[in-house]
Amino acid sequence: MRILVLGGTSFVGRAIVERALASGADVTLFSRGQTNPELFPEVARLVGDRTSGQYESLTSGGGWDAVVDVSAYVPRHVRQAADAVGEKTSRYLFISTAAVYDFTGDHDDGVVWDEETHRVAPVRDTEDITPETYGPLKVACEDDVLARFGARATLVRPGIVAGPHDPTDRFTWWVRRTARGGRVALPGQPGQPVQVIDVHDLATLVWRLLADDRPGAFNAVGPAKSTTLTGLIEACAQAAGTAVEIVPVTAGPDTPKLPFVEESLAGQRLFQLSSTRARECGLPSTPLAATAAKVLAWDRERGEPPLGQGLTPEQEASLLGQ
Repeated sequence: MRILVLGGTSFVGRAIVERALASGADVTLFSRGQTNPELFPEVARLVGDRTSGQYESLTSGGGWDAVVDVSAYVPRHVRQAADAVGEKTSRYLFISTAAVYDFTGDHDDGVVWDEETHRVAPVRDTEDITPETYGPLKVACEDDVLARFGARATLVRPGIVAGPHDPTDRFTWWVRRTARGGRVALPGQPGQPVQVIDVHDLATLVWRLLADDRPGAFNAVGPAKSTTLTGLIEACAQAAGTAVEIVPVTAGPDTPKLPFVEESLAGQRLFQLSSTRARECGLPSTPLAATAAKVLAWDRERGEPPLGQGLTPEQEASLLGQ
Protein backbone atom coordinates (compact mmCIF):
# COMPACT_ATOMS: atom_id res chain seq x y z
CA MET A 1 0.00 0.00 0.00
CA ARG A 2 1.26 3.46 -0.94
CA ILE A 3 0.55 6.03 1.76
CA LEU A 4 1.12 9.78 1.80
CA VAL A 5 1.32 11.23 5.32
CA LEU A 6 0.84 14.96 5.70
CA GLY A 7 3.05 15.51 8.74
CA GLY A 8 4.35 12.30 10.26
CA THR A 9 7.36 13.14 12.40
CA SER A 10 5.77 14.34 15.66
CA PHE A 11 3.97 12.09 18.17
CA VAL A 12 0.73 10.82 16.57
CA GLY A 13 2.04 11.06 13.01
CA ARG A 14 5.29 9.44 14.04
CA ALA A 15 3.45 6.44 15.52
CA ILE A 16 1.28 6.12 12.40
CA VAL A 17 4.33 6.11 10.13
CA GLU A 18 6.07 3.52 12.32
CA ARG A 19 3.01 1.27 12.19
CA ALA A 20 2.64 1.62 8.44
CA LEU A 21 6.31 0.86 7.81
CA ALA A 22 6.15 -2.18 10.10
CA SER A 23 3.25 -3.44 7.99
CA GLY A 24 5.21 -3.09 4.76
CA ALA A 25 3.61 0.09 3.44
CA ASP A 26 5.38 2.36 0.97
CA VAL A 27 5.27 5.68 2.84
CA THR A 28 5.88 9.20 1.59
CA LEU A 29 6.08 12.15 3.99
CA PHE A 30 5.01 15.71 3.20
CA SER A 31 6.28 18.36 5.62
CA ARG A 32 8.58 21.34 6.02
CA GLY A 33 11.36 18.98 7.05
CA GLN A 34 12.01 20.88 10.28
CA THR A 35 10.55 18.58 12.95
CA ASN A 36 12.75 15.57 13.71
CA PRO A 37 14.28 15.54 10.20
CA GLU A 38 16.51 12.60 11.17
CA LEU A 39 13.54 10.25 11.46
CA PHE A 40 12.71 7.66 8.80
CA PRO A 41 15.74 8.10 6.52
CA GLU A 42 14.41 5.30 4.32
CA VAL A 43 11.19 7.16 3.55
CA ALA A 44 10.59 9.41 0.53
CA ARG A 45 10.02 13.04 1.45
CA LEU A 46 8.19 15.87 -0.25
CA VAL A 47 8.85 19.36 1.08
CA GLY A 48 6.06 21.87 1.54
CA ASP A 49 4.54 24.29 4.02
CA ARG A 50 0.87 24.20 4.96
CA THR A 51 1.01 27.55 6.74
CA SER A 52 2.03 29.39 3.58
CA GLY A 53 0.14 27.08 1.22
CA GLN A 54 3.16 25.50 -0.51
CA TYR A 55 1.90 22.21 -1.95
CA GLU A 56 3.68 22.19 -5.31
CA SER A 57 5.61 19.01 -4.48
CA LEU A 58 2.31 17.05 -4.31
CA THR A 59 1.12 17.97 -7.78
CA SER A 60 3.66 15.93 -9.74
CA GLY A 61 4.42 12.24 -9.80
CA GLY A 62 2.16 9.27 -9.15
CA GLY A 63 -0.65 8.78 -6.70
CA TRP A 64 -1.27 7.04 -3.40
CA ASP A 65 -3.69 4.44 -2.16
CA ALA A 66 -4.36 6.61 0.88
CA VAL A 67 -3.56 10.02 2.32
CA VAL A 68 -3.31 10.40 6.10
CA ASP A 69 -3.75 14.01 7.14
CA VAL A 70 -2.26 14.48 10.60
CA SER A 71 -1.40 18.17 10.39
CA ALA A 72 -4.53 20.05 9.23
CA TYR A 73 -5.95 22.32 11.92
CA VAL A 74 -7.85 24.88 9.84
CA PRO A 75 -10.13 24.30 6.83
CA ARG A 76 -7.76 26.05 4.43
CA HIS A 77 -5.24 23.29 5.06
CA VAL A 78 -7.77 20.66 3.99
CA ARG A 79 -8.95 22.53 0.91
CA GLN A 80 -5.44 23.21 -0.35
CA ALA A 81 -4.25 19.65 0.28
CA ALA A 82 -7.33 18.27 -1.49
CA ASP A 83 -6.69 20.53 -4.47
CA ALA A 84 -3.07 19.36 -4.64
CA VAL A 85 -3.81 15.66 -4.25
CA GLY A 86 -6.84 15.79 -6.52
CA GLU A 87 -7.94 12.36 -7.65
CA LYS A 88 -4.57 10.78 -6.93
CA THR A 89 -5.77 8.92 -3.85
CA SER A 90 -8.42 6.31 -3.16
CA ARG A 91 -8.90 7.33 0.49
CA TYR A 92 -8.35 10.46 2.59
CA LEU A 93 -8.09 9.76 6.32
CA PHE A 94 -8.29 12.86 8.47
CA ILE A 95 -7.10 12.94 12.08
CA SER A 96 -9.73 15.07 13.80
CA THR A 97 -10.49 15.30 17.54
CA ALA A 98 -13.14 14.38 20.09
CA ALA A 99 -13.38 18.13 20.73
CA VAL A 100 -15.73 18.37 17.73
CA TYR A 101 -18.62 17.20 19.93
CA ASP A 102 -21.01 19.52 21.73
CA PHE A 103 -20.89 18.41 25.36
CA THR A 104 -22.81 21.39 26.71
CA GLY A 105 -26.46 21.49 27.70
CA ASP A 106 -28.73 19.14 29.60
CA HIS A 107 -28.45 15.45 28.78
CA ASP A 108 -29.88 12.28 30.24
CA ASP A 109 -27.47 10.17 32.28
CA GLY A 110 -27.96 7.31 29.82
CA VAL A 111 -26.86 9.22 26.72
CA VAL A 112 -24.34 7.38 24.51
CA TRP A 113 -21.57 9.67 23.32
CA ASP A 114 -20.89 8.00 19.98
CA GLU A 115 -20.02 9.17 16.48
CA GLU A 116 -23.56 10.45 15.93
CA THR A 117 -23.29 12.90 18.85
CA HIS A 118 -24.14 16.46 17.83
CA ARG A 119 -21.07 18.49 16.90
CA VAL A 120 -20.34 22.11 17.68
CA ALA A 121 -20.90 24.70 14.98
CA PRO A 122 -18.00 25.03 12.53
CA VAL A 123 -15.79 28.12 12.57
CA ARG A 124 -14.28 29.51 9.36
CA ASP A 125 -13.61 33.18 10.10
CA THR A 126 -10.35 32.68 12.00
CA GLU A 127 -7.18 30.63 11.89
CA ASP A 128 -6.26 31.43 15.49
CA ILE A 129 -6.22 28.07 17.29
CA THR A 130 -7.35 28.45 20.90
CA PRO A 131 -9.15 26.14 23.34
CA GLU A 132 -12.38 27.80 22.15
CA THR A 133 -11.74 27.54 18.39
CA TYR A 134 -9.88 24.21 18.21
CA GLY A 135 -12.97 22.00 18.07
CA PRO A 136 -15.03 24.27 15.77
CA LEU A 137 -12.12 24.59 13.34
CA LYS A 138 -11.77 20.80 13.23
CA VAL A 139 -15.51 20.54 12.51
CA ALA A 140 -15.00 22.80 9.49
CA CYS A 141 -12.08 20.60 8.42
CA GLU A 142 -14.24 17.49 8.71
CA ASP A 143 -16.99 19.09 6.64
CA ASP A 144 -14.52 19.96 3.88
CA VAL A 145 -13.01 16.46 3.87
CA LEU A 146 -16.48 14.92 3.51
CA ALA A 147 -17.57 17.42 0.87
CA ARG A 148 -14.48 16.74 -1.24
CA PHE A 149 -13.98 12.99 -0.80
CA GLY A 150 -17.42 11.64 0.14
CA ALA A 151 -17.28 7.85 0.51
CA ARG A 152 -13.50 8.05 0.16
CA ALA A 153 -13.28 10.00 3.46
CA THR A 154 -12.43 8.56 6.88
CA LEU A 155 -12.54 10.63 10.07
CA VAL A 156 -10.68 9.55 13.21
CA ARG A 157 -11.55 11.46 16.37
CA PRO A 158 -8.98 10.81 19.12
CA GLY A 159 -9.57 11.75 22.71
CA ILE A 160 -6.57 12.36 24.97
CA VAL A 161 -3.57 10.55 23.48
CA ALA A 162 -0.62 9.34 25.58
CA GLY A 163 2.70 7.72 24.86
CA PRO A 164 6.38 8.39 24.20
CA HIS A 165 7.17 11.68 22.43
CA ASP A 166 3.97 13.34 23.70
CA PRO A 167 4.63 17.10 23.52
CA THR A 168 1.70 18.07 25.76
CA ASP A 169 3.20 16.74 29.06
CA ARG A 170 -0.31 15.86 30.30
CA PHE A 171 0.07 12.14 30.92
CA THR A 172 3.82 12.47 31.39
CA TRP A 173 3.30 14.70 34.43
CA TRP A 174 1.21 12.07 36.20
CA VAL A 175 3.71 9.34 35.31
CA ARG A 176 6.62 11.34 36.68
CA ARG A 177 4.72 12.44 39.77
CA THR A 178 3.60 8.96 40.78
CA ALA A 179 7.12 7.63 40.21
CA ARG A 180 8.12 9.69 43.28
CA GLY A 181 5.48 7.89 45.35
CA GLY A 182 4.05 9.16 48.63
CA ARG A 183 1.05 11.39 49.20
CA VAL A 184 -0.39 12.71 45.94
CA ALA A 185 -2.55 15.83 46.07
CA LEU A 186 -5.67 15.57 43.94
CA PRO A 187 -7.57 18.85 43.54
CA GLY A 188 -10.43 17.08 41.82
CA GLN A 189 -13.01 14.33 42.14
CA PRO A 190 -11.30 10.93 42.60
CA GLY A 191 -14.16 9.18 40.79
CA GLN A 192 -14.17 11.48 37.77
CA PRO A 193 -14.10 9.45 34.53
CA VAL A 194 -10.92 9.50 32.45
CA GLN A 195 -10.16 8.14 28.99
CA VAL A 196 -6.61 7.98 27.64
CA ILE A 197 -5.70 6.20 24.41
CA ASP A 198 -2.24 4.76 23.82
CA VAL A 199 -0.68 6.40 20.77
CA HIS A 200 0.28 3.00 19.38
CA ASP A 201 -3.32 1.80 19.67
CA LEU A 202 -4.39 4.88 17.72
CA ALA A 203 -1.80 4.12 15.05
CA THR A 204 -3.02 0.53 14.79
CA LEU A 205 -6.60 1.72 14.32
CA VAL A 206 -5.51 4.07 11.53
CA TRP A 207 -3.67 1.25 9.81
CA ARG A 208 -6.65 -1.13 10.09
CA LEU A 209 -9.02 1.47 8.65
CA LEU A 210 -6.67 2.03 5.72
CA ALA A 211 -6.06 -1.67 5.12
CA ASP A 212 -9.81 -2.36 5.16
CA ASP A 213 -10.60 0.79 3.15
CA ARG A 214 -13.27 1.85 5.65
CA PRO A 215 -15.19 5.11 5.34
CA GLY A 216 -16.96 6.89 8.17
CA ALA A 217 -16.15 8.43 11.54
CA PHE A 218 -14.48 6.64 14.44
CA ASN A 219 -13.93 7.68 18.06
CA ALA A 220 -10.41 6.71 19.11
CA VAL A 221 -10.54 6.60 22.90
CA GLY A 222 -9.23 4.25 25.54
CA PRO A 223 -8.74 2.15 27.47
CA ALA A 224 -11.57 -0.20 26.54
CA LYS A 225 -13.30 0.52 29.85
CA SER A 226 -13.28 4.08 31.12
CA THR A 227 -11.24 4.54 34.26
CA THR A 228 -11.20 7.31 36.87
CA LEU A 229 -8.68 9.81 38.16
CA THR A 230 -7.93 7.37 40.97
CA GLY A 231 -7.50 4.55 38.46
CA LEU A 232 -5.16 6.65 36.33
CA ILE A 233 -2.95 7.57 39.30
CA GLU A 234 -2.83 3.98 40.53
CA ALA A 235 -1.97 2.67 37.04
CA CYS A 236 0.93 5.12 36.78
CA ALA A 237 2.17 4.09 40.23
CA GLN A 238 1.93 0.44 39.24
CA ALA A 239 4.13 1.12 36.21
CA ALA A 240 6.73 2.78 38.41
CA GLY A 241 6.52 0.21 41.21
CA THR A 242 5.75 2.88 43.81
CA ALA A 243 3.17 3.25 46.56
CA VAL A 244 0.95 6.34 46.55
CA GLU A 245 -1.72 7.76 48.81
CA ILE A 246 -4.26 9.88 46.96
CA VAL A 247 -5.26 12.90 49.03
CA PRO A 248 -8.27 14.92 47.81
CA VAL A 249 -7.58 18.63 48.36
CA THR A 250 -9.28 21.91 47.60
CA ALA A 251 -7.73 23.93 44.82
CA GLY A 252 -6.97 27.54 45.55
CA PRO A 253 -7.48 30.41 43.10
CA ASP A 254 -3.83 30.21 42.05
CA THR A 255 -3.57 26.42 41.90
CA PRO A 256 -2.53 25.27 38.41
CA LYS A 257 -5.08 23.04 36.72
CA LEU A 258 -3.92 19.44 36.75
CA PRO A 259 -4.11 17.40 33.55
CA PHE A 260 -7.39 15.48 33.13
CA VAL A 261 -9.05 17.17 36.13
CA GLU A 262 -12.38 18.57 34.97
CA GLU A 263 -14.91 20.20 37.27
CA SER A 264 -17.63 20.85 34.69
CA LEU A 265 -19.98 18.21 33.30
CA ALA A 266 -19.11 19.32 29.77
CA GLY A 267 -15.44 18.75 30.48
CA GLN A 268 -16.06 15.33 32.02
CA ARG A 269 -18.16 14.23 29.05
CA LEU A 270 -15.02 14.32 26.92
CA PHE A 271 -14.00 11.22 28.90
CA GLN A 272 -17.22 9.30 28.27
CA LEU A 273 -17.07 8.61 24.54
CA SER A 274 -18.05 5.29 23.03
CA SER A 275 -15.27 3.37 21.26
CA THR A 276 -17.51 0.50 20.12
CA ARG A 277 -17.32 1.29 16.41
CA ALA A 278 -13.53 1.65 16.45
CA ARG A 279 -13.02 -1.55 18.45
CA GLU A 280 -15.13 -3.49 15.98
CA CYS A 281 -12.67 -2.29 13.33
CA GLY A 282 -9.52 -3.30 15.20
CA LEU A 283 -8.74 -0.66 17.84
CA PRO A 284 -6.62 -2.45 20.50
CA SER A 285 -6.69 -1.67 24.21
CA THR A 286 -3.28 -1.38 25.82
CA PRO A 287 -3.60 -1.38 29.64
CA LEU A 288 -3.03 2.07 31.09
CA ALA A 289 -0.17 0.78 33.25
CA ALA A 290 1.60 -0.48 30.12
CA THR A 291 1.26 2.94 28.47
CA ALA A 292 2.60 4.54 31.65
CA ALA A 293 5.59 2.18 31.66
CA LYS A 294 6.48 3.20 28.10
CA VAL A 295 6.20 6.89 28.97
CA LEU A 296 8.26 6.44 32.14
CA ALA A 297 11.09 4.73 30.24
CA TRP A 298 11.07 7.37 27.50
CA ASP A 299 10.97 10.26 29.96
CA ARG A 300 13.94 8.90 31.89
CA GLU A 301 15.89 8.20 28.72
CA ARG A 302 15.52 11.82 27.60
CA GLY A 303 16.69 13.09 31.00
CA GLU A 304 13.36 14.21 32.49
CA PRO A 305 13.33 17.80 31.19
CA PRO A 306 11.07 20.43 32.81
CA LEU A 307 7.37 19.92 32.13
CA GLY A 308 4.82 22.53 31.21
CA GLN A 309 2.00 20.92 33.18
CA GLY A 310 1.10 20.15 36.77
CA LEU A 311 2.15 21.23 40.23
CA THR A 312 5.62 21.99 41.49
CA PRO A 313 6.66 20.04 44.61
CA GLU A 314 6.27 23.26 46.60
CA GLN A 315 2.74 23.83 45.32
CA GLU A 316 1.76 20.27 46.10
CA ALA A 317 3.25 20.47 49.59
CA SER A 318 1.20 23.59 50.23
CA LEU A 319 -2.00 21.83 49.14
CA LEU A 320 -1.21 18.79 51.27
CA GLY A 321 -0.63 21.04 54.28
CA GLN A 322 -4.13 22.51 54.19
